[in-house]
Parts: sequence; C-alpha cells; structure tokens
Amino acid sequence: MDIARLKASWEAAAEHGVQLPLFFYSTLFLDNPPLREMFPPAMAGQRDKLVAALGNVVSNIDQVDTVIPMVQQLGRDHRKFGVIAEHYPAVGNALMAALEYFLGDQWTPELAADWSEAYGLVAKVMVDAANAAAETTPPWWEAEIVAHERRTLNIAVLTLRTNPRMDYLPGQSIAVQTVVRPQMWRYYSPANSPRSDDTMELHVRLVDGGAVSSALVQAVGVGDVLRLGAPIGRDLVVDHPRDLLLIAGGTGLAPFKSLVDHAANEQSRRRIRLFVGARTRRDFYDMTALQDYARRLPGLRVVPVTSEDPEFSGERGRVADVAIQHGIWPNEEIYLCGSPEMVTNSLAALRAAGVPDDRVHHEEFAGTSAPPPQQAPPRTWQEQAHV
Repeated sequence: MDIARLKASWEAAAEHGVQLPLFFYSTLFLDNPPLREMFPPAMAGQRDKLVAALGNVVSNIDQVDTVIPMVQQLGRDHRKFGVIAEHYPAVGNALMAALEYFLGDQWTPELAADWSEAYGLVAKVMVDAANAAAETTPPWWEAEIVAHERRTLNIAVLTLRTNPRMDYLPGQSIAVQTVVRPQMWRYYSPANSPRSDDTMELHVRLVDGGAVSSALVQAVGVGDVLRLGAPIGRDLVVDHPRDLLLIAGGTGLAPFKSLVDHAANEQSRRRIRLFVGARTRRDFYDMTALQDYARRLPGLRVVPVTSEDPEFSGERGRVADVAIQHGIWPNEEIYLCGSPEMVTNSLAALRAAGVPDDRVHHEEFAGTSAPPPQQAPPRTWQEQAHV
C-alpha cells in the first residue's frame, strides 16, 4: 500500500467538495435502497461528515497508534445506527466508485488496489471492534426523561434514567436521539459521574437551527424516552493525579461538572479551579449546584465570569483571559470546553501567555486550533459520527 499515493489521491478527490459525498451516497442508496432508512431525511449535514471522517482516517493511515483507536471507536459507535458487517462491502463499493469517477485518469489499477487494501483494513478493524462491544453492551440504551427543567430561555437540564445501566467516564460524550427527530444524533456530555440509580443529567442549549437541540429543549418532556449511543471520547477524561484548571463556556460546563462530581464522590484532595463563562449573570444556569460542590470540596474554587454584563459585580471579560489573570498555572493540567469560537480564543490566549500546548486539553473541532505552530486538528468524533 503506497501511503503517499493514497493521501495525494484523497486530496485530489476532496477538491470536488460536496460533489464527492453526493455521488457516494447516490451510488450507495441506488445500489442498496434499504440502507436509506438508516440515514436522516435531510442529508446536507451528513455529507460533510463523510468527507471529514474518511479524510481523517486516510491522512493518518500510516500512524497506527492514532488511526486504529479512531477506527475502533467508529466501529463501536456505528452499532447505534444498526450497521452490521454485511453493510461494509456496499459502503466500500460506493466509495471506490466515487473515487474512480472524480479521479478520472489518476485512477489506476495500482491506486485501486491501495484503496481496496486501506478500506479493507478499516472495515475489518471496525467490524472487530463492533463485535467485541456486542459481547458486553447493547447497540444503544433507552433513557426515560424523569425531569425536564428550563433553567433559562435557551437552556434545559434533562435528567434521564437509562435501561440497562450505562457505564461511562466523567468527561465522555454520549449521542442522543429522539423520536421527534428520527435518525438524527447529537452528542452531549453527562453532567454527573455514574450514579447508583442509573440517572444522568444533560445540559442542552437551544441552538439556532438545531433540530435536535430544539426538540430536547422545547418538544420532549417527562416520560418521553430517548435513545443513547455508547459513550465516546477521551479528550476531557482526567486520568492523572495533577491539579486542574477548568475553563468552561456556556453548557461546556457539563463535562466539568461531571469531573467535579466524581472528585466529590471520591473525596479527592485535588486542587480544582473552575472558571465558568457566560454572557450575563442570568446565564449562570447551574451555580447553586456548583456552590454546593465548593462547600463539599475544600480544593474546589468556582469563579463565574461574564462577558457582556457591565453590572455584574464579579469577574468580567473573556473567561480564559480572566483565568490567566488569576495566575500562570505552572502545575495544573488545563481543560477547555465550550463553543468552537470560545475554544479557539482560549487556546490562543493560553499560548500567548506561554502555556505549553501539551498541558491544554479540549475536544477537537474543525478550526479550533490557535494560530501556528499548531496545525489544525481533525474533527472530533462528535462531528464524524455517521459515515
């Protein structure tokens, strides 16, 4: 398998933009009509995810330590869509047809063999990971809504009870689907560590034009049942004993509240500094719970920060800038969560303050890298969920 040839061919094919995934899906559904039911009615957003996921895998195909866990996660995650081993050849055939069409004279027997080998490897790793997961976990979980609170005009806190029990790590994310928006999945981080009563808390912000967020905030209620995918992601999982600096924007608070909840349950002596950013004081939708954690955890300090509230008596400004003003943080591991814009700005501010990149952790979004020397990161699993 010629890695350089694979990468070059992918870059050439990707230059055709949306036409490539359009051709791929048209071929896939024309040759395999039953597969259409596995996808959402509107495919506009889905098409970009195909390009992101395949480009990520191909561009890292020679980095086994990077690509294998990535592909294994895709295999496990695709179980929630009903994907089985028999579907992979159909996807491979559609992919090869699309590449052949758009590469034209560049599509040689040698390149076809490279792609066939690369896709075969990816498919095998995904199938093996899915089969292994099937031995211990269901393809999805049912979760009844047992509480639904509108904390602000555009933020709701949902409490769910899963069946069967779902084990996850604080900081991971979970795909959510509602019958109000069939075949549409969006990722949210539980805002608590696993509980003995199998309940979890989700923080959902109403996104302009967001079909799933609008349904979860405005359309569902107590007694409704959601479907959850397997927990994914390691970017915000804390697997070390060092002190923490957590910088949250909006509902980016959720995974950090889960980390704090875990620390409280473990009676941790770790020092945790949590900076919570919001536009105005009215947007601090969960301060009561955070203040309760601060009373229970001697090492926890919570600092609310507003960016657009001149009458707020506390800290004002961009949340990362305020965190930097509080100290150099030479020994803490730093975690960021919020909108892509918030993460991008925070990364740039931390780098300008001299914080090394290897001490800053965040979920990857396209375009959320700070200016060079850091290269733009690949898309997160949340954006690559459904190929």
